[in-house]
Amino acid sequence: MRDFAPFLPLIGAILAFLCLIAAFRDGRRRRLIDNLPTSKTSGVFIGFVELKGTAESAAPLTSFLAEQVCVHYAWTVEEHWSRTVTETYTDEKGNTQTRTRTESGWTQVAAGGETIPFYLQDDHGVILVQPEGAKIEPVKMLDQTCTPLNALYYGKGPAGAIMNSDFRRRFMELAIPLKAELYLVGQARERQDIVAPEIAADKNAPMFLISTRTEEQVSSGMKWGSRGWTFFGLLLVVGCMVGRDLALQIQPDFRWWIYVAIGAGYLFLGLLLWIWMVYNSLVDVRQRVRSAWSLVDIQLKRRFDLIPNLVNCVKGYRDHEAQLQSELAALRSQLAATPPGVAGPDHGAVSNQVMAIAERYPELKADDAFLALQKSLSDTEQRIALARSYFNEIATHYNTRLEIVPERYVATLGAMKPQPLMEANDFERAPVKVDLTPPN
Repeated sequence: MRDFAPFLPLIGAILAFLCLIAAFRDGRRRRLIDNLPTSKTSGVFIGFVELKGTAESAAPLTSFLAEQVCVHYAWTVEEHWSRTVTETYTDEKGNTQTRTRTESGWTQVAAGGETIPFYLQDDHGVILVQPEGAKIEPVKMLDQTCTPLNALYYGKGPAGAIMNSDFRRRFMELAIPLKAELYLVGQARERQDIVAPEIAADKNAPMFLISTRTEEQVSSGMKWGSRGWTFFGLLLVVGCMVGRDLALQIQPDFRWWIYVAIGAGYLFLGLLLWIWMVYNSLVDVRQRVRSAWSLVDIQLKRRFDLIPNLVNCVKGYRDHEAQLQSELAALRSQLAATPPGVAGPDHGAVSNQVMAIAERYPELKADDAFLALQKSLSDTEQRIALARSYFNEIATHYNTRLEIVPERYVATLGAMKPQPLMEANDFERAPVKVDLTPPN
């Protein structure tokens, strides 16, 4: 032990630094979650998003153990064993002795599970989720230990027993039940089958999480994880130094200031990492504010470009239909002026013209085009409202971060300024001029 003792401070420093890295990772992920506004399913834009809703599927799974409808489940069966071991050893006097000890534990004897794509539904609609590659945090559906007297023992477990079995099995199953409330963070991309977004794994995305916990619970878990790693690293770096002194029989009575200095240095390094993390987080939020504004601008441009095209389409059908109606009215007048019983060449020509006009009559009436225009306008306005709400939410979060202590002092390093919130009128472009006056 004395030979190994001089290396304890170095080992402690390395392990403590790794703990700081783990704390930095959890802290960064927590801030990422806190920075993301919750999107609505009908307002999801391509990119990294946060969603909340229920798990839905037209063809759900049935879990293996609990037999509950779900979209994901994973189960395990463990069997308990114990055995008595006799071993020989040499005591301090050099005599050979024997002793017995009991060993026991659990061995996994069966496992399985299944996951399917599902829809996340909120009050605005649904979005497809491809869960492959995600970190899934399900709920516990079953956790039961039983003996062969229970039907579950052989009904869901293997027929054979392991060596030294105590004939006790533990059945555990985790699942995402149908209609379970979910919190989801992941990358949105375009679907391959239809023009719509979906959530799927992306190697460039910072995370892909599907959790049955709430956003607050996920954020709190990461916060305490970050603090726990920091505290554990402090214990390691100081404890290894104390352990070296004790092993080398160095009196620690007058070395407390060294321990304090080592702990202070560790905390100072942690402070530098925290400032780095907070500054990068604020930059990330600022970029998200700019991105959110660009999403609003895209939707406004879509409305600005869409309306004239749709109106021109409707006007074209309307003018075509009006022309045909005028020609039909003129031909009806001509037929009405023909005396009864008189069938001349003019009568046949008029009939042929009527048949030609009937063939030219479009299947798409102006009324249908106006309905399509109305629906497109309604969808566009809804997307603008969602984009506006997304922008205001992320801008409010950014402004709050710039004002709270101690992050406001970090924000001064980058001369970051608050982002004004936008009212509805601030988002409007120049009105689109639409002329639906019938031609003369």
